[in-house]
Amino acid sequence: MVARALHLVRHGEVFNPAGVIYGRLADFRLSDRGQAMATAAAEALADRPVTRVIASPLLRAQQSAAPIVQRFGLSLQSDDRVIEAANVFEGRSTAGGALLRNPADWHYFANPVRPGWGEPFSEILRRMRAAIADAFSGTESGDVVIVSHQLPIWTVHRSVVGRPLAHDPRRRRCALSSITSFERRGGYLIETAYADPGAAVTTEAQNEGAA
Repeated sequence: MVARALHLVRHGEVFNPAGVIYGRLADFRLSDRGQAMATAAAEALADRPVTRVIASPLLRAQQSAAPIVQRFGLSLQSDDRVIEAANVFEGRSTAGGALLRNPADWHYFANPVRPGWGEPFSEILRRMRAAIADAFSGTESGDVVIVSHQLPIWTVHRSVVGRPLAHDPRRRRCALSSITSFERRGGYLIETAYADPGAAVTTEAQNEGAA
């Protein structure tokens, strides 16, 4: 037996009043609204037979996983492979298009396929696919939840639906605390659903700082 389904859940809103690229910085936590989003995601999964919860080691992902763990009475497992993408702009402000104002940074944007500012899309996909494969094969029954980050989740989505990994970040369909669901059929990973349970909470949510 293997897991029946797998759900990639994005973390909730981060407390980030300065609007910095938080990347893999350790101390960025959920805002109060982010906590409410995480609870909404847990409630949306309530009717699923969740038997395992895995999360990125970053605080915002661990906090987002907490309501899911509590609802199903499970322990939380961490997996470094589902962490946020590396980013050279980590810790810098995004206010007023700051990342594009300095000519010294322009070379980072020369090759969006890599991308030059951070971890290659192909590497993000490699580690995410490995984590997903292990989660499916290492879970005897029920559903697995993996709490991760926008770019890693979106990279998996584009791979599964057969789209190029390079993309316009402004067009990602991966809202805060959203749930992207998958099953394995005939040896292939198939995307089966997308849900945005925190939509009512996210009306005024801050998304600055995401890679």
